[in-house]
Amino acid sequence: MSCHCGQEKNQGKEPDPARRSFLRSAGAFAATLLAPGVTLYAFGGGEAQARAPGEPVSANVRWGLMIDLNKCPPGCNACVTACNEENGLKTSGRPEIDAQWIRKVTLKDPRTDIVRSAPVMCQHCEKPPCVDVCPTGASFKRADGIVLVDKHICIGCRYCMMACPYKARSFVHETHDDQKTGAPRGKGTVEGCNLCVDRIDAGRQPACVDACAKEGGAMIFGDLNDPASEISKALRKQPTARLRADLALNPAVQYANLK
Repeated sequence: MSCHCGQEKNQGKEPDPARRSFLRSAGAFAATLLAPGVTLYAFGGGEAQARAPGEPVSANVRWGLMIDLNKCPPGCNACVTACNEENGLKTSGRPEIDAQWIRKVTLKDPRTDIVRSAPVMCQHCEKPPCVDVCPTGASFKRADGIVLVDKHICIGCRYCMMACPYKARSFVHETHDDQKTGAPRGKGTVEGCNLCVDRIDAGRQPACVDACAKEGGAMIFGDLNDPASEISKALRKQPTARLRADLALNPAVQYANLK
């Protein structure tokens, strides 16, 4: 299995007890955000700079996504399909065990009745709750902000699934014999969007972004720390919002025209 070595793990840091309590209550509240009245389906531009072999991941870079919901039609599942194909996610006909690294969510503002269709995946938080609660360090954040799961040490406790306010992680219930090299899937472990980290390290974009560029072009990928990057320029041009901004997790995924 690939574990994307060279990553910066947050091992050895004991989560603050008060933060643990906060995360538990936040997780319960989040269920009301993305569940009631929400339609869940399995659901551009920007450039990555290839990292030289052996070169450590740098905190000078923080990869992120901007998604313009005005360009994301409800019926489009291009990003979901691309994600599934890239990572070997298949539909078994049993939704309760099928993995969804991206899902298409219908959001409705109760004050205005405005409806938006939004792709939701791991938000790659600056302060990821999944990392805080993981007892083995399997959930960790690389120096460049990508949140990953080390399948070698994941024990399948699913604490990270409970802590994530975005419902962005899945449990692997069955053995898979058609593995993708860049996305190993081990029975009894937890998984989620890794921003197509192998593609990024090779100087490419996530599969969802490439697929979206052929449709509405709603997704822009790039380095949030680089003021000259396409994503940074786009973020300066229009206001954006983060899902559950009240939790102060500073996600790397931002949405334009969310309201």
